[in-house]
Amino acid sequence: MKKLIIITALLFFVNTALRAQQTAYVQTHSGKIAVTPSVEKKLLDDVAQGKAYLVDVRTPEEYNQKHLKYAANINIKSADFADQIRKLDKNKSIYLYCHSGNRSGRAADSLQTLGYHLSYNIGALDSLTKAGFPVQ
Repeated sequence: MKKLIIITALLFFVNTALRAQQTAYVQTHSGKIAVTPSVEKKLLDDVAQGKAYLVDVRTPEEYNQKHLKYAANINIKSADFADQIRKLDKNKSIYLYCHSGNRSGRAADSLQTLGYHLSYNIGALDSLTKAGFPVQ
């Protein structure tokens, strides 16, 4: 009986952890901010008005299959990634995403190194679309 309780508890915690990974968020340097409808609206409004950038760091092939509305594609695996990033204004927020959040996390770290202190990893494309972000 004790083993059954332990297994049930473990399954509960694993399930909870998996659900948490699917929640869209903005990774800031001080922690994560959940993407609520108001956060999503502000982010998209800022991007649409040219006050911020939305950057898909996946490959062009992945980008062409599906990407968020207003997103530019700057492939983190490209040899000229840093050169393309340097074309962006350092005074504007840069929101980065990819397939799982891993590449966009690395990209956010790279941008910080390049002096882009308003760069944010917003995670995985699927989580963002489930949160209501429009796709093209």
